[in-house]
Amino acid sequence: MAEKSTFWKRTGLQDWFLPADKQQSKSVAKGLTPDEVYKYILEKFKESIGQLSFANRIVFYHEYIICFNEEDYKEFLAHKQGLFGIIVQESVTQFYQILGEYRKTGKTVAPSGSKWVFRLVSHPDYERGDKGFIGKLLPGSSLKDDNLRVTFIPRQTGIAETLDVNQDILNGFTYYSEGYYELPYTNDFAATAEGSNTVAAPPAKTYARLETIMPDQNFRGKKVEFLMKNEEIVVSGNEETRKEPHVFSIPSDWVNTPHLSIRYNQADSKFYLASYGEKTIVNEAEVVRSEIHAPQWVELPLNSRILLNGIIGVNIFKA
Repeated sequence: MAEKSTFWKRTGLQDWFLPADKQQSKSVAKGLTPDEVYKYILEKFKESIGQLSFANRIVFYHEYIICFNEEDYKEFLAHKQGLFGIIVQESVTQFYQILGEYRKTGKTVAPSGSKWVFRLVSHPDYERGDKGFIGKLLPGSSLKDDNLRVTFIPRQTGIAETLDVNQDILNGFTYYSEGYYELPYTNDFAATAEGSNTVAAPPAKTYARLETIMPDQNFRGKKVEFLMKNEEIVVSGNEETRKEPHVFSIPSDWVNTPHLSIRYNQADSKFYLASYGEKTIVNEAEVVRSEIHAPQWVELPLNSRILLNGIIGVNIFKA
């Protein structure tokens, strides 16, 4: 009976990813440890900075697809329940320490996305101890590139192999809901770069998520997202010069500077809005314009649609 062709052989990647000598590999097969997974993620993060950064700007991947052997993956789920989540949290803490060091040297650390995404997956053709990596700039992006940059480290050699492959390669991986982790990106990380003994502060509470889709040609099909981490924020236009975390600056001439304020009231756990722009409509009802020093607050339910000057739509959701 003819040997069944594997996914890797059909795609022509057998020689890149999987050594032919399987008998020798089985005799020394060894599973992955949590420390190996953690160090591997950090290694790929540092490599992405080295490969993607230019001029004075630090660029890095926001999505990490980490690939394992099926047995290694099942062992983590069966005997190390919840450990993947802890590894991801610690990895992101270290990411911020590294980025904080770059910022202290005067480098521009600006994200290409608003969140970190980790997908821990398995593939039947991986041997015990094998691990692979695929990185993306924009997590969950609907844009389809012709190729993906893939790095794979066979356990037998320990030498990284890197190549470009078609996105169809992802069809061979098995994704588990327990292996998907998503964390919001925060710019509040400078304090974590003081040293390895520094304990990272707990992540700030996120009160709501705002997103807008603009008609501008440069932003066609793209959402501008903002995480509300302060009890009161300001929504402003492209003339805004402030860079504070409580300022949501929408890069459009159709938004006044400032245009409105949004406040979360701890007493009744509700959101309120005050408008300073030329025209603001909330759920098809126009909001009375007020002075910035004497705001007139109106209730703003979650999942509301806010329309600024009849052009720019902003939605507010639960974080």
